[in-house]
Amino acid sequence: MKQPVDPVTLEIVRNGLKAVAQRITRRMIRSANSFIVKEMEDCSASILDVNGQLLAEEAGPPIQLNTVGICLKTVLEQYFPPDAWAPGDVVITNDPYAGGESMAATHTNDYLAFHPIFHEGRLVAFSGLMVHHFDIGGMNMGTRGWGVEIYQEGLRIPPLKIVEGGVLDRKLLEVILTNTRTREMLENDLTSQIASVQVAGQDVTDLFRKYGAATMHACFTELIDYAERRTREEIAKIPDGTWRHEEPILDDGAKGGPYWLRLALTKQGSDIVLDFTGTDAQVAGPVNSPLATTLAAVYYVLRCVTDASIPASEGCKKPVRVIAPPGTLVNARSPAAVYQRMIVCHTIVDLVMGALAQAIPERVMADSCGCLYNYTIVMDPDSGRRTVFGEVVPGGIGATSRADGINVVACHVTNCHIPPIEAMEMESPVRYLRREFRSDSAGAGRFRGGVGQVLSYRILGKDPGLQHTSQKSVSRPQGVTGGLPGDGGRWVINEGEPGEHTLEYAIGDIEPLETGDTVTHYTPGGGGYGDPLSRDPAAVVADVRSGMVSIDQAERLYGVSIDPNTLSIRGFPGRPAAAA
Repeated sequence: MKQPVDPVTLEIVRNGLKAVAQRITRRMIRSANSFIVKEMEDCSASILDVNGQLLAEEAGPPIQLNTVGICLKTVLEQYFPPDAWAPGDVVITNDPYAGGESMAATHTNDYLAFHPIFHEGRLVAFSGLMVHHFDIGGMNMGTRGWGVEIYQEGLRIPPLKIVEGGVLDRKLLEVILTNTRTREMLENDLTSQIASVQVAGQDVTDLFRKYGAATMHACFTELIDYAERRTREEIAKIPDGTWRHEEPILDDGAKGGPYWLRLALTKQGSDIVLDFTGTDAQVAGPVNSPLATTLAAVYYVLRCVTDASIPASEGCKKPVRVIAPPGTLVNARSPAAVYQRMIVCHTIVDLVMGALAQAIPERVMADSCGCLYNYTIVMDPDSGRRTVFGEVVPGGIGATSRADGINVVACHVTNCHIPPIEAMEMESPVRYLRREFRSDSAGAGRFRGGVGQVLSYRILGKDPGLQHTSQKSVSRPQGVTGGLPGDGGRWVINEGEPGEHTLEYAIGDIEPLETGDTVTHYTPGGGGYGDPLSRDPAAVVADVRSGMVSIDQAERLYGVSIDPNTLSIRGFPGRPAAAA
């Protein structure tokens, strides 16, 4: 019989566990050397029970958050069962294929660290932390470029105890550090990751000492059960039925595309089944998604369309079942390359939203900019070392039934911070020339999509090569319920200078460049929601005054004529009288 829990105590414990997860990532970010962690905050922490079920998490990149528990379950089932852990242990892995399937790491640059938490000699929980590390070897620095198999994506570590009984295995650490181009950086960041999960153990045991083991375990059970009840209540509000949708990837024809993701979403009662049967087979390229990250993207969307007040725990996932045929783009099998699996994962978000839009259009979001990477591999002229600079490039996010899309954000399952230009210039041989909102990139609608950005920089280092990825270049971010698509993206080399040219494909091999070349990326805007002619004219004027929308587009798409001198409304050509 389940022990009852006082609701006040439950809320205190819930927030206490969430605070522990938050402190894990804060420690990691403050101690990191790589800009990917200290500036972009590309790391995620979770507190999990002895079975690997999520109890609390930090608000990091969703693609990481939702896979920490998946990976721990694989570790517990295939490598280290609960009775194989001892106080002080830390297990690490970065292998997407640990356990034989693809239910472990997201890709090789993302190391996971797990630390067992004991109270009065008994295993009671785990702390887990995933961190994106700058370089872990591989065919190209930072595992960039178009690899065709997992063996080109750097050294893989199966789940191993890098710390056993509190003692660091320096031989294993040396193997890892021998296979990176950034030894000092990786040593600092990996040991910081290990320490971050270790310190969290004390935080959790403090809660056990305060409330007692019986109460804490009862809270764990109720946190999961409560989230499941609330999630099922929200799902039950969706009409029963089956809805189908499909989305392309590599839509500009790069590497033989487009390839297709296909989904049949069935909702019955308080259960949802997502069937990806019909999705194309995995390809010889790094865009394949491990099943772990496919699940993570699906869980993210279901969290978006349910109630944000539901605490994040394993219970949120229990009403959801995913069918993903092995060997497809959404369930990679070795030796498929997976480094840029986010191409598929971002498309999964739009795919699931597109299916749900047929049932609950008022609760979904129009398409967003998708996965955007902008990294340049270069020789630093001062140090003589190869390095990588760049970012997960933000674009516009889709509009909803209640609000415009967010402008210039690393959207959805990425959710990384935008690194300051000053920080990038301090650490890398680069000079930024422009970073500005991209006018007219947003999809028009009653609520417009978020706008993308124009990002331009000059390369100062030697022997540079651009690793470029940008979705939505041909199949633009689609709108919902009459909203128009956002504009697509493009890459321009040496814009306005001799040798100017636009890259043929928005994703592909490393593009060779020269010292002094400029790179300009026009990122896509999000799709719009609802008929553009029903948009509040005052909002159209505000968009024109802020540079988000041009005077021409205001009249052509929104039916609002604006005086170019006063930026005031002159009339409503093409609008029904009622809408004007």
